[in-house]
Amino acid sequence: MNILVFNCGSSSLKYQLIDMQSETSLLKGQVEKIGQTVKTHQEAIAIVVDQLKEKPVHGVGHRVVHGGSVFTKPVVINASVLEELQALNFLAPLHNPYNLQGIQAALRTWPKLKQVAVFDTSFHAGLPRRAKYYGLNKEVAEEFKIQKFGFHGPSHNYVSDRASEFLGVTAKDLKIISLHLGNGASACAVEYGKSVETSMGMTPLEGLLMGTRSGDIDPGVIFALAKKYDLDDIENILNKKSGLLGLSGLSNDLRDIQDQAEQGNDDCRLAINAFAHRVRKYIGAYAAVMGGVDLIVFTGGIGENSASMRRRVLQRLDFLGVDFDEDLNNESHDKQVQMISSNRSRTKVLVVKTNEELMIAKETNVMINKAEVSADLVIPIAVSARHLHLDKETFAKLFGEGKEPTKYKDISQPGQYACHEKVNLIGPRGVIKGVRLLGPLRPANQIEISRTDEYKLGVDAPIRDSGKVKDSAPITLEGPAGTVHLKEGLICARRHIHMHPNDANKLNVKDKDVVEIAIKGGPRDLTFGDVLVRVKDSYVLEMHIDTDEANACELNKGMAGDLIYQSVETAKGHFV
Repeated sequence: MNILVFNCGSSSLKYQLIDMQSETSLLKGQVEKIGQTVKTHQEAIAIVVDQLKEKPVHGVGHRVVHGGSVFTKPVVINASVLEELQALNFLAPLHNPYNLQGIQAALRTWPKLKQVAVFDTSFHAGLPRRAKYYGLNKEVAEEFKIQKFGFHGPSHNYVSDRASEFLGVTAKDLKIISLHLGNGASACAVEYGKSVETSMGMTPLEGLLMGTRSGDIDPGVIFALAKKYDLDDIENILNKKSGLLGLSGLSNDLRDIQDQAEQGNDDCRLAINAFAHRVRKYIGAYAAVMGGVDLIVFTGGIGENSASMRRRVLQRLDFLGVDFDEDLNNESHDKQVQMISSNRSRTKVLVVKTNEELMIAKETNVMINKAEVSADLVIPIAVSARHLHLDKETFAKLFGEGKEPTKYKDISQPGQYACHEKVNLIGPRGVIKGVRLLGPLRPANQIEISRTDEYKLGVDAPIRDSGKVKDSAPITLEGPAGTVHLKEGLICARRHIHMHPNDANKLNVKDKDVVEIAIKGGPRDLTFGDVLVRVKDSYVLEMHIDTDEANACELNKGMAGDLIYQSVETAKGHFV
């Protein structure tokens, strides 16, 4: 299948035709000067059609910068989607209107093809609430749809996957800081495959210093500027006359600025140092957010091509375990992935050539080829109340040497059972008594609670896949024979589905895919996103959610859900 990808701006149209079987580019290019030598986006697409010649197109993917809170995943474009996209133009006035013009022109050119909108913001849709919301009055924020959305999602998604694959692991096993540095620049904290923080905010203006954008500023600056300029002028200053251009007074191109800095231009030297300082500051912040970092990835025009900027950014990061290799950094980077840290470096540093078009094509391919799921196969839903799993050593300290767990009753998954034994959870703020142990004993301790339990205990438990307890929250356990303080092990479990391989085949999913599940027929219909699929011969088909999630949809006994969406992770294979 061939997917045609469009990235449409105000005066240019970038395009690429990708063979999805080999994940290779069959054709790519750019139509420039739209509105001048090329009058309209429709004429620009006519030029692309001419370039395609005999190459077939089976679907079209469109980059759309802002999806707002409406579009948290890719969507097949129809009339209602077009209306909703139109309503989002105010969130990204420099991007979305032109993305929309490109979509409309492509729909007129290929009216019978499925076309998909893929959003810069969707990779960040699952940001934790603490990262998503600003310290604004709630009513004002809701009225104006003010929250952090984040951008460059396809790039951060692609390079984190590509870099982890290069290291022989998956992104789900790493804490990654992805740095997309170019005329537009953003940082992203990718913890175990999920975006948990990102530097751009409600718009692409927040965050790092960029080519012409200011990045982070004191909001009071706007009030100061308003004494002389109107709002349109201020927006123009912050978006088009600031950043590297504003500080250097010369150019938004780092290469020009570096040339002049070498000639003694102090403004250009300031622009370079400020850019590096801002990136380094975000690296430190994101390492703190994730409780460490395994991998730092550079991408984008500056990140991929400027050895001197990478050097400046990585200075003084030895406290994070970065051991920078000057020779590797200075090598010609004609490879898709290049290591620039030494073998001794605890935190690896890579340069990865981004491929946003391939990521958009993958998302488009998934949406076009969504398999029809068997209508008679629904997924039972079970509420997983707070509980814990213990290792042998901890069990002995809590219940006594020589003791063994005693079965109370079997639970739904074969070989697992609820035990008679219970413990008290002791947090800084409160105590939860009588939390039941599940057996058999495991190699590592894992205590699973809900968000409501978090606040009762006064702890901050991360959302984690089962088994991912490294650097999770501490907790004190009290049993009849003793008390144990665990430095880690307390989590809020990510919602997930247990499946036998036969069920997975019927639903056209595989182990570790991520899906959406619709709960219907109750008092509150609800769709759960970010549901992890876990496939094993011993599993019985059942989705597990916690008590807070069950309350949100007023789950009744015997209710079930339908699988309605497969994420791009379903389609991920090896990169070519």
